Amino acid sequence: MKLPGSAGPLPHHDGSALHAPRHVEPGADVRLRLRVPAVWGRAARVWLRSIHDGEPRYDPARNLGEADGWAWWEAAMVVTNPVARYRFLIEVGPRYWTLNAQGLFSRDVSDYADFRLTTFRPAPKWLRRGTMYQIFPDRFARSTPSQPAPEHTSPDEAFPDWAVPCGWDTTEVEGSGPQTPYQYYGGDLRGITERLDHIQALGADVIYLTPFFPARSNHRYDAATFSMVDPLLGGDEALVELVRAAHARGLRVMGDLTANHSGDAHEWFQRALADPASEEAGYYYFNADHTAYESWYGVRSLPKLNWASPGLREKFVLDDDSPVALWLRPPFSLDGWRIDVGNMTGRLGGTDLNDDVARLIADRIRSINPEAALLAEATNDAAPDFSGEHWHGAMTYSNFTRPLWSWLAGDAGHVNFFGTPLPGPNRTAAEDFLATHLDLASAFSWDVRQQNMNALNSHDTARAATVMIDGGQRLGALLMFTLPGVPVVFAGDEFGLKGDNGESSRTPMPWDDPSRILTDLTADYAALTALRRDQPALTGGGVRWLYARGDVLAFVRETGKSAVLVVVARAGAEAELAPGTLSGAQFAALAGRPAYAAGEVMVELRREPGGAPEPSPEPSPDASAGKFRADEAARSALIRTRGPAAAAWVLPGTRLPLPQS
Repeated sequence: MKLPGSAGPLPHHDGSALHAPRHVEPGADVRLRLRVPAVWGRAARVWLRSIHDGEPRYDPARNLGEADGWAWWEAAMVVTNPVARYRFLIEVGPRYWTLNAQGLFSRDVSDYADFRLTTFRPAPKWLRRGTMYQIFPDRFARSTPSQPAPEHTSPDEAFPDWAVPCGWDTTEVEGSGPQTPYQYYGGDLRGITERLDHIQALGADVIYLTPFFPARSNHRYDAATFSMVDPLLGGDEALVELVRAAHARGLRVMGDLTANHSGDAHEWFQRALADPASEEAGYYYFNADHTAYESWYGVRSLPKLNWASPGLREKFVLDDDSPVALWLRPPFSLDGWRIDVGNMTGRLGGTDLNDDVARLIADRIRSINPEAALLAEATNDAAPDFSGEHWHGAMTYSNFTRPLWSWLAGDAGHVNFFGTPLPGPNRTAAEDFLATHLDLASAFSWDVRQQNMNALNSHDTARAATVMIDGGQRLGALLMFTLPGVPVVFAGDEFGLKGDNGESSRTPMPWDDPSRILTDLTADYAALTALRRDQPALTGGGVRWLYARGDVLAFVRETGKSAVLVVVARAGAEAELAPGTLSGAQFAALAGRPAYAAGEVMVELRREPGGAPEPSPEPSPDASAGKFRADEAARSALIRTRGPAAAAWVLPGTRLPLPQS
């Protein structure tokens, strides 16, 4: 396999508008384009290999001409199946090459990583264009005035028996121990409403709330009912106020729903436990004598739901007061759901109802609000469950977060590496990051890739600031905001908060104690959300990798009108963008200031690769903005960094050949 970014430009195709239609209907005749760089080779013939009812067929492509050193080819394909899979076969001299979503191969490969077009209903545009801000309600903010602070109350005051009252700025979060799920800091929904200015100033426009139902823990994934908002968070009215205030600002609000399990204090489970003959007993998996039951990972407080039960399907999804439906309707009007452990929902041993449950939930949500979003958690290789038919996208760590942690790994003694028995991530090279990213992203359709949640960390993981090298969070944030996917900021990221596992990462926000702000990254996050919002290439453009070696990653997001070049280096390094990687006009644009920069980045534009730089104007005195040598006839660029650094430039768009007469 030839990895993009390893040896100059390679043949390229992706699902963006430069190469493929945005949405297709069943039976449609679609046109798909491939481009081949002249510096790589001259293709004699190109074929499109597509799968129809399980059988491959080959259709010849026609040469559309050349533009900026690239030969463009186009082939037609009939969309026979809801998921239309295809790849390209390229003849160059005596050799044949296969191009799929994973890369370029000189051998035959499986169909798993073929490009995909789907006929499913598109996700709402606001999802792929948005920036998500994740909030763990107990640790975000207490409202003013609020109920008495937990640390100032006596044991007989109105707090549940499970709670261990904690001081917001004075009690350390216990990352692992008997009190971990019970530490109660007193954040509530009105506290979020009062801090909407902060969220909006960061540029986030989608608030993702972890569960808000009554429970017997601070995380609330062990719901005791789905019919009300936890009074500790302010009750139903507090959610109504939050959503109304958010909507008035143009923000969306998504909830978090556990479709795999309830809590053992849930009203359904309590009835099931008390009466084996009850309807609710069928909602769970009990043994024959009703003395034991299935639960999530054997955690007894999280009994697993049995989706073979018609009664559960009615109560959870179809009824008007079901949790799926109730909270999407006025007066609550949530804008969508994230489904917890979506990969395990409906699955137990030889039973696999996962697709059925996904369809049931998706159909119900879209019948209420066609513009609602539906995401699901799947921490493993998620692509097989995410065709785009039901779930719009995945909260998954496999194709972005995990390889990014490995590439930017620092010297933390021990961090929870996504549940593995390892003490932390291996430190790997840029080649390994890209190979892993492509391997685990290639089986998603282009649409789903743009709707997957890209996170540096979350409430379930260590914090990036703990895992990564000094300054690594800024580098990772640039990648998060510029690669395909929905960037997710976990509250506290903007203050550089730390934690070596998910529980210790749930630190109360340092609103009133500036000494707990470890690194103030609010300006960086605001700049990156603005860059993503202002550049269409970052929310819909293609992605083409230009360089991936050792300490440096570089890629370009591109449309016909504009493009964005991103270069990230984890250490002082040099990277040459070879002839053909960019057009002459795009190389010339590198003489200007980057739209975003962190650290010191220097660019030398050259007429010949490896040649001396051309005479240039005086470099900018502002090191954070980069130093540049300009030559409008440049054919290559040498990019140098001093220490960890990153930059993004806005470039002219990618030209297609003029139509042939």
